[in-house]
Amino acid sequence: MHQTPPPPLPLTPFENTDTRDLVDEQAARHGERPFLVWEPFEGEARTWSFAAFGSAVRGFAAGLQARGVQPRDRVLVHLDNCPESVIAWLGCAYVGAVPVTTNTRSSADELAYFAGHSGAVAGVTQPRYAAMVRAAAPALAWIAVTRTDNGALAEPPGAGFVPFDAVDADPDTLAARPHDPMAPFGIQYTSGTTSRPKAVLWTHANALWGARLCAVHEDLGPDDVHLVHLPLFHTNAQVYSVLASLWVGATVVLLPKFSASRFWPLSLRHGCTWTSMVPFCIRALLAQPVPAQHSYRLWGSGVCAPPTDAHFGVKTIGWWGMTETISHGTIGSVPHANTPLSMGRPSPGYEIHVLDEDGRPVAPGETGDLYVRGRRGVSLFLEYANDPQATAAAFRDDGLFITGDRVRLGHDGALYFADRAKDMLKVGGENVAASEIERVIAAVPGVAEVAVVARKHPMLDEVPVAFVIPGAEAGEALSAQIMAACETQLADFKQPREVRLVDALPRSTLEKVAKNRLRAWLAEG
Repeated sequence: MHQTPPPPLPLTPFENTDTRDLVDEQAARHGERPFLVWEPFEGEARTWSFAAFGSAVRGFAAGLQARGVQPRDRVLVHLDNCPESVIAWLGCAYVGAVPVTTNTRSSADELAYFAGHSGAVAGVTQPRYAAMVRAAAPALAWIAVTRTDNGALAEPPGAGFVPFDAVDADPDTLAARPHDPMAPFGIQYTSGTTSRPKAVLWTHANALWGARLCAVHEDLGPDDVHLVHLPLFHTNAQVYSVLASLWVGATVVLLPKFSASRFWPLSLRHGCTWTSMVPFCIRALLAQPVPAQHSYRLWGSGVCAPPTDAHFGVKTIGWWGMTETISHGTIGSVPHANTPLSMGRPSPGYEIHVLDEDGRPVAPGETGDLYVRGRRGVSLFLEYANDPQATAAAFRDDGLFITGDRVRLGHDGALYFADRAKDMLKVGGENVAASEIERVIAAVPGVAEVAVVARKHPMLDEVPVAFVIPGAEAGEALSAQIMAACETQLADFKQPREVRLVDALPRSTLEKVAKNRLRAWLAEG
């Protein structure tokens, strides 16, 4: 019987290319112009030109190959912001391996999950975390360790570790392989509404898409200087900042982390023109004197034109995006005025839908669920690695990606964030699933039931609070036992700030816990 062949897939914008082409082309084009400027809080500053950066990436890639890392192997990259984190991340991708970039605030239990779930074969870390990485991931064939902790001198971690610099090898030894844009590029673990984070897998086309589209959205050019202070394990710093800057030939000034006291002096020293912000950073900077003149053209944040723009003398471009969307799904306009406190408008790179509970488009002024249509492996992530059920559940039957966020469609056409995904908290810019915390607390002996909700916080936006029904076997020290378990198994920002022992939890339909009432209790004090 004659079978109709499946329709051909359209070409990607990156046929027969991958991130190697971007690194090599910019190294050749921009040569000795500065690409990566490292400003540690301790130790000496250092600058890599585009050519030097390309050489460092290729050398690290060759070193991985020499140590047995094969294309598609996963490599755990557990580093704070530092030059080695950028070199290791792109060096892994250059040789065809898959960097698994993880949050250094993770607990040993979380790190063990990341390493085991991803199947990482080797690791890269720094002295501060070396012992924890070894204990949490004993299956790693080897672990490379940087010489310093983000510039600060540190004691060597002892025998059995590989110095980061010793990984380097001759780039001429790199084996040839196809330039496949759909090959895996990297993994980030992101909090969802499940008890364990999901492994978001990007392709090289995803990385190049993010680089190109973010550069357009942000109006970046080769004369821009992009200050990067948000963590490099995350999409914002990786794509909104580093890859977008590499795409256009801009300069990246990298800090170990955000520092309110250092922000303006370093920005003035390097003539920074662009940076990403989260609310915590804005609030912290309000206590610092603003220079009479600075070079910032634009800031990027979750909302357009906040009232603080007048205070800082800068225009803020609002956006919305997820690890799964690679770039911004909605974006404010650079040349035109934006509606204050909106998320901007749909990006031309995506199909954006705001639908009611019956699946119909909402009217202006109404709030609905946010959905995104894109192409998997190009404008949307390829899959949740090793979790086909979660991948399938992330999309509707018609192919729309389910963001879990709710937004309001303004009468002027702008979009406004209304509510985050079910049971998600935003703690100092970090996404936290309540279920992650509940999983740990529920395993503590003496806990009959637990519900975690967010309490508003003046600096961190929200912090977790746990409501716990003690079981019959619970002792007097239950609250302390719960906090101890959370300290052991959860990153610090996921740990509850308070444990409330209660006789019962409010219920809604089908006996589900009415978390809205718990939030109301907290608001009422």
